[in-house]
Amino acid sequence: MARNMSSTTLNAPETADRAPLPDIKAIYALVVEDFAAVNELIPRRLTSDVDLVEEIGRHIVDSGGKRLRPLLVLLGARCLGYRGHEHIKLAAIIEFLHTATLLHDDVVDRSNLRRGRATANQLWGNAPSVLVGDFLYSRAFQLMAELGRLDIIAILSDATNVIAEGEVQQLANIGKPDLSEADYYGVIRAKTAMLFQAASHSAAALAAGSEVQTIALRDYGLTLGLAYQLVDDWLDYAGDSAVMGKNAGDDLAEGKMTLPLIYTLQQGSAAERRLVRDAIEQRSSILLPDIIAAVHRCGALDRTRHDAEVHARRAIDLLTPLPLGDHRNALAELAHFCVARLN
Repeated sequence: MARNMSSTTLNAPETADRAPLPDIKAIYALVVEDFAAVNELIPRRLTSDVDLVEEIGRHIVDSGGKRLRPLLVLLGARCLGYRGHEHIKLAAIIEFLHTATLLHDDVVDRSNLRRGRATANQLWGNAPSVLVGDFLYSRAFQLMAELGRLDIIAILSDATNVIAEGEVQQLANIGKPDLSEADYYGVIRAKTAMLFQAASHSAAALAAGSEVQTIALRDYGLTLGLAYQLVDDWLDYAGDSAVMGKNAGDDLAEGKMTLPLIYTLQQGSAAERRLVRDAIEQRSSILLPDIIAAVHRCGALDRTRHDAEVHARRAIDLLTPLPLGDHRNALAELAHFCVARLN
C-alpha cells in the first residue's frame, strides 16, 4: 500500500542542495498493480517470428530504465479518476515509442553505452538497430489501432512526427557553435519533451478530463520533459558515467551545443569561448577536461541548473487544476525527482 504523500509536496522545490530526495518508490507504489500489468504486456507484445527482433527489443526494453513516460500515463489517468484498463495499453505504447527513439538515437549518435550497458548498435550493428526501431514504431501504432481512439491516435502520431523533426534538426545543428538558446529549446522540446507531453496529454484524453485539466496535464508533461533534458545536459559536464549510464562528454564528442556550452559562450572569457568553438567544430572530447573547467568557472553550469529547477517549479504549478490527492502529489514528486539528479 502506498504511503500518503502530503500535499505539501506541491510547494516549489528548494534548491537542489537542500531539497530532500523524493521517495520514488512511493510514487511507483501508487500504481504498483498498473505498472506490473504494463511490465507484463510489454514483453508479450514484443513477440515476433523474427528472432533478432525479439533479441534486440528485449535487450533495450529490459535495460533498466525507470519508465517515467509510462508512469506519467498511469498517474495522469488515475489522477483524473480513470477506472478502466486501457491505460495499461497506452502506457505500453508510450514505452514502445520511447524505445524506438532510443534505438535510432544511438545509431545516429554512434553511442556505445546506454544505461550502463552496451547499446544495440554496438552489439548487433546499425542496420538491425534501425530496423528493430521501425518494428517498435509499427507495433506501437498497431496498439493504437486496438485502442480505437482517434483523439489519442492524433496526439501520438503528431508527437511522433515532431520527435522525428527534432532528431533531424539536432543532426543539422551538429558542429555549429552559434546555436541560440531559442534554437536549443526548440530541439529539446521536440526531441525529448514532446514524448513526455504525449504521455500526459493522451492520459488526460483517455480519462476524459475537462478542457482545463487536459491542457494542464499536457503542459505539465512538456515542462517536466524540458526540466528532465536540462538536467541531462547539466550532467554531461557535471556528472560521471556511473550516474548517467553513458560516457561523460558524449555530447561534446558528437558536436552538440547544449545549454552549458551556450551559456559559456555568453559568459566566458575570450579563451573559454574559443575553446568551446574549437571543441564543437572539431567534434572531439579531447578538450573535455578544459571544457568542464570552463563551464564551472564562468557559472554556466549554475545557470543551467537554475533553469532546470525553474522548469520543475513551473511543472508543479501547472498541476493546480487537477483533483487533489495522492496521484497529483505523485506527479509533483516526479518534478522533484527530475531535479534531484542535480545533487
